[in-house]
Amino acid sequence: MVVLFSCNTEKKEKKTIVPEITKAKKKPPVIKEFGYILDDFNVVKDTIEPGDSFGEILDTHGISRAKVFQITNAIKDTFNVARIQAGKPYMLLKTKDTTQKAQVFVYQNNKIEYTVIDFRDSIIAKKRKKPIKLVEKTASGTINSSLMQTFDDMDLNFLVAYNMADIYAWTIDFTRLQAGDRFKVVYTEKFIDDTIPAGVDKIKASYFEHRGKPIYAFRFMNDSIHKVFDYFDDQANNLRRAFLTAPVKFSRISSRYNLKRRIKYYGNKVRPHRGTDFAAPIGTPILATSDGIVTKSERKGGNGKYVKIRHNATYDTQYLHMSRQAVKVGQFVKQGDVIGYIGMTGNTGGPHVCYRFWKNGKEVDPFREDLPASKPLADSLRPAFYKHIEPLKVELDNIIFKPKEIL
Repeated sequence: MVVLFSCNTEKKEKKTIVPEITKAKKKPPVIKEFGYILDDFNVVKDTIEPGDSFGEILDTHGISRAKVFQITNAIKDTFNVARIQAGKPYMLLKTKDTTQKAQVFVYQNNKIEYTVIDFRDSIIAKKRKKPIKLVEKTASGTINSSLMQTFDDMDLNFLVAYNMADIYAWTIDFTRLQAGDRFKVVYTEKFIDDTIPAGVDKIKASYFEHRGKPIYAFRFMNDSIHKVFDYFDDQANNLRRAFLTAPVKFSRISSRYNLKRRIKYYGNKVRPHRGTDFAAPIGTPILATSDGIVTKSERKGGNGKYVKIRHNATYDTQYLHMSRQAVKVGQFVKQGDVIGYIGMTGNTGGPHVCYRFWKNGKEVDPFREDLPASKPLADSLRPAFYKHIEPLKVELDNIIFKPKEIL
């Protein structure tokens, strides 16, 4: 008898099957711009070229002239298509089907403001602004030569220096700064999408030490009806005068107020000049020299296009020879607001604004007048003012001056 034994005692390995893990595909991010999901359209981005018109742009993208006329008429109160400017970017949103039909036109007025014209169903035009983030910043420095040069050396936004010069225009002569004068400033800067600089928002507080004399400046609303802000020192004194010295920045006086002026062209006869002429290139903004109500905005005879402003029971100002006005009768304007642009309308031999100054109904020379200071801060507002400036003054005082040697 043969007995067979098996010596095979190996155990079969159990295979563990690991299920394959498939990573979920990430959805592409939704890209939105100007309030539209761009993936829903075929997007055309371009820039207005010299000679381009709104109608030609839409015609190029398949919009009939009849439709263009209809759109232009429907949006005229919101958007003047004749004023699109070369160099401005625009965007067209078109259907993704074979027709490639244009449906939305977006015109970028500037970095922040844009106009949307949506003509998919009904025709709608809206002016909008991109979301802006305000970032508070501080700066300090010691003057070597000029304020602008110091800001340039420190790679700071020159608009801050420009605004500081405006704030202290009546208390500091910035053409006579001394080496060793120094400043501190707290301001806010605007950013689009957190990273794209969009300019300076406002100066909240500043400190300027000129010839050893410190001068604080704090921004505060002193007229809640018209939302007027002004700058006051730490004792609540207004730093501004009631009137700017000129209605145009960075211009020159080409002809002064002169009641005995003789003109050779008119046979050397006396032709009184009851205004002060400020020469500047055509299109230069003209500024209201003080707060007031517009009483005239028209074109008349030798004055050409002009604006007249009533400031109070005593003072009026008038601005002649504009290329165009920027304000209407009855409108309230603040000191420094743009009210028109330099031109050559009326009797004029070159581009300038003739600035006329009226006191008690009579034209006078503003440079010979003892003009009043701006409206002081009302006693009722002083407690709120002192409370408002307390943390700002602490912040300013804690800013360390940058030494001259690192500039």
